Amino acid sequence: MNINWYPGHMARSLRELGEKLDQVDLVIETCDARLPESSRNPEIRALIERKPVILVLTKADLADPDCTADWLAWYREENVTALEVAIPERSGLGRLVDAIQKSGEDVVARARSRGLQARAIRAMVVGIPNTGKSSLINQLAGRRVARIENRPGVTRAPAWVRTSSGITLMDMPGILWPNLGSERQRLILAASGAIRDDILNREEIAFATFCLLRERYPALLAERFRLTAEALADNTEDPYVLYEKAARRRGAVLSGGRIDTDRFARLLITELRDGRIGRISLETVSDRALP
Repeated sequence: MNINWYPGHMARSLRELGEKLDQVDLVIETCDARLPESSRNPEIRALIERKPVILVLTKADLADPDCTADWLAWYREENVTALEVAIPERSGLGRLVDAIQKSGEDVVARARSRGLQARAIRAMVVGIPNTGKSSLINQLAGRRVARIENRPGVTRAPAWVRTSSGITLMDMPGILWPNLGSERQRLILAASGAIRDDILNREEIAFATFCLLRERYPALLAERFRLTAEALADNTEDPYVLYEKAARRRGAVLSGGRIDTDRFARLLITELRDGRIGRISLETVSDRALP
């Protein structure tokens, strides 16, 4: 999977992030609950560690709840303040506000000790593209203040946002890093939508995702793509033959009976991202040991 980035742009974004850290009291880092560790930019993590950090696992409504519970337990063991949020249902937002206010208590206490009126807590919201930063900010603000699209690269410049809960948020653009980790990590980042679709091989990503789902979620795959459990469990079956069979059963066929591979790749990836295949996690806690 060949992916080319623009290190100059990334370096400028990271430099700006570092410069603005002194203007905030804490950092809210968003990651995708379906792939929590792979959707965290290690260069952002290195910069923000000098501030209190709340890790928010967004899109929890799309992730496998058992996997999410495992991740939260692991983060607790690592002394990371982490919680999951399902933005469409507003689930977890109250707990997030409480965590922000608790983290900002020192700011309030310092202001009062100097006889000053306590100002609003200031939190920077960071993360890689398409991890729900803008949706989260809109929900916390109680109004639409950040542009939302289901694609990366929408937030272009830092912006301050006031909320009704006495918290001021700084919305930062999403920042990827040059190599994007291992081949496995690049695959699941692409499948989740963190990488722009116009710079990757969609059919390669779709087939690799199909194989991952066959391994981990065969029942969901069988139901959505009209395959039998026996066929998915047959290790002697060529996986690409199964992939083509799924394409035929979903109507991705050209004249003459040929498979419309581009159409099926789009369909599979779109349905995965929208949660129509089911609640699926692309990364488990045990995957941390994988290359």
